[in-house]
Amino acid sequence: MPKDTELVNKNINIATKSDTMNSLIDKNNTKSVSDSETIIKVKSVIPRKRQELLKWYGWGYKDSMFKLEDGHATFTGNRYLIGGKTLPHCLQWVNENFNVDVNKTPKIPQLPDSYTKSRLPDNVRQELEKIALVSVDGLDRLIRAHGQTLKDISLLRSNSFKRIPDAVIWPESHEQVVQIVQCASRLRFVIIPFGGGTSVSGAITCPADEPRPIVVLDTSDMNSILWMDKEQLLARVQAGIVGQDLEREMRARGFTVGHEPDSYEFSTLGGWVATRASGMKKNTYGNIEELVVQTKVVTPTGVIEKSCRVPRISCGPDWEHVVMGSEGCLGVVTEVTLKIRPLPAVVRYGSLVFPDWESGFKFEREVARQRLQPSSIRLMDNEQFRFGHAVKAESSWGGVILDGLKKFYITCIKGFDPHKLCVVTLLMEGNSDQVSDREKKLNAIAALFGGIPGGAKNGEVGYTLTFVIAYIRDLALEYDIVAESFETSVPWDRALALCDNTKRRVRHECARRHIHRFLISCRLTQTYDAGCCIYFYFGFNSAGCADAVATYEEIEDAARDEILASGGSISHHHGVGKLRKKWYEQTVSSPGRRLLLAAKQALDPDNIFALGNMAFDEYTPEHVVNSKL
Repeated sequence: MPKDTELVNKNINIATKSDTMNSLIDKNNTKSVSDSETIIKVKSVIPRKRQELLKWYGWGYKDSMFKLEDGHATFTGNRYLIGGKTLPHCLQWVNENFNVDVNKTPKIPQLPDSYTKSRLPDNVRQELEKIALVSVDGLDRLIRAHGQTLKDISLLRSNSFKRIPDAVIWPESHEQVVQIVQCASRLRFVIIPFGGGTSVSGAITCPADEPRPIVVLDTSDMNSILWMDKEQLLARVQAGIVGQDLEREMRARGFTVGHEPDSYEFSTLGGWVATRASGMKKNTYGNIEELVVQTKVVTPTGVIEKSCRVPRISCGPDWEHVVMGSEGCLGVVTEVTLKIRPLPAVVRYGSLVFPDWESGFKFEREVARQRLQPSSIRLMDNEQFRFGHAVKAESSWGGVILDGLKKFYITCIKGFDPHKLCVVTLLMEGNSDQVSDREKKLNAIAALFGGIPGGAKNGEVGYTLTFVIAYIRDLALEYDIVAESFETSVPWDRALALCDNTKRRVRHECARRHIHRFLISCRLTQTYDAGCCIYFYFGFNSAGCADAVATYEEIEDAARDEILASGGSISHHHGVGKLRKKWYEQTVSSPGRRLLLAAKQALDPDNIFALGNMAFDEYTPEHVVNSKL
């Protein structure tokens, strides 16, 4: 394996084994079906008792977190590049932006000692236990009562959810899911599909007013690779497999799926389909809709699956696309046939430094115009750049000192202002000649807009920063800082104005509420022929705020109004859920909303999947979905 590729494995937390061990894995965990069809039962990194490995009250691994103590900042654990290291610039960054007292005791919640009693009737539990493993344990239910929105985590830390699931069930196969759904239709309880629990739209949060018992269908035991066809470059995979497990198994056999959303370590294949997800390397491998060839979905009225596995079909509307983005409201995705690719021979990072945001933006636009995008190309604004500097373990300046590139050269010779400069991070894949040629062309285009190379190490750090940035919110909450991210897609000609308008609106909303210590930043994360994805990060010091979460939501709602008014979308890849449903009809039109409700009536007329996302209301006996049609 090339050195560059080995580096990627370390960065994205893939624990690859030796060739000998891979051979043993194949022999012990597979049952031969044919040369191209082999069942691989995957041992997941994440256990069924998720709290044994993951934080019960926040994001990610419980041995990985930012800490402020003894006058310095650290990141614990050894799973990430900054793990176990002191971060010399972090405290200064926190103080400059939020002015918090880092000497006070952080607010770390204690595990609850009581939970809402399960409403699941004994007869329903007994029926379910005939099908698969069932738990009514309070902690099992609490952990699966939420996603990762700011509101979810706030309610979780205070154990104040109005409603949590009444039971959790772990099916192992498509057939068991069929039985569970049939049981729900017969005995009248609600099913909420649960994958990795990484939703940031409120999509899996229990409807507070639902009178029926709620059962979470945890797909994590459905994580087998049912077959791989190395000639056709296809794999059939159960939908509960976690991203890092899927990629590890594929890499062990010389292949990759290439789908790396920010939540890649914890989110599942079924969740990617249900939310219409996008990955950081979509330029090479495609978004989820371009990776999926076929799905199998269990609904209360039957199983949806195309009768043939073909690259394209002209047979009326593509119902595969009704499933993708359905957010658990129509059924459960159980199996997915998706494209795989041979591992690239070379994987190389890179970075470019630009004097300002507009210069970097024009570079990205020209790269997209020429269709020269590498696997990943991301532009950070100056605030994002300085955050990256704050979480660097080295004492180097601004994350751009490498290969002889010095602060003096950037600021004095090139004249870049440290408070305006921006950085583009690159990830290039292919054979040696392809990667070298792409790098040369990108550097040439960058020079046209005043950009200069920033080195491979900075590209590596910038890319992998994506996997640790989510951990900062847990630290923030410990010191009364509320923070969240939100994204949009926008046409190229409106992107610069959208970024300016949204930042201006956030600053205005903060000023109206006398919030003086806050941060609003953005990055351009994905590019297309017709536009790009912009990711915003916003947080503020909430000390003295009566309801910090509600205040945050008010400001973010205003920002979203500004995004829509500036020509942006309701979402690029996070979906709608419950948080953004008030903009749903405005986005898809009134006939579009009615079409969604018609699909619900056809597939789930009794509202078994009563999540209340998108255009769907929470269930009440007097007001079911078909009354709207």
